[in-house]
Amino acid sequence: MGVQVYVNFNRNCREAVEYYSEIFKTEKPEIMTFEEMPTDPKFILSEEDKNLVLHTSLNICGSTVMFSDVFPGMPFFKGNNISLTIISSDTDQLKDFFNKLKVEGKVDMELQETFWSKCYGSLTDKFGVIWQFNYESE
Repeated sequence: MGVQVYVNFNRNCREAVEYYSEIFKTEKPEIMTFEEMPTDPKFILSEEDKNLVLHTSLNICGSTVMFSDVFPGMPFFKGNNISLTIISSDTDQLKDFFNKLKVEGKVDMELQETFWSKCYGSLTDKFGVIWQFNYESE
């Protein structure tokens, strides 16, 4: 299990990640775009949004830092663009942490299965810290 930083950008994630990759001399990032996610008839992406970054990461000095553009249509504010992500192969532990941190907080996405994880969710705790929870098999 680990805690990782997740940084969101306002439509310029690709530029930022390529910049950081050059600065920190990392491997070229693998970038997943919004166009690659499963289609949802309730959410139609514009042509302009399809190339935005859904997810990528870099290993910077031994730590994984994850990046994405904010979800199209979601507001971007400086301060809500960094979250802490709990990565674990123990779903019971993810559920325990999630349920404790959501008290007096705001659930952004209930823990659920997604196309990338069998258990993912996000919330903002009572102190305004954004947390993501993601199952990762060993």
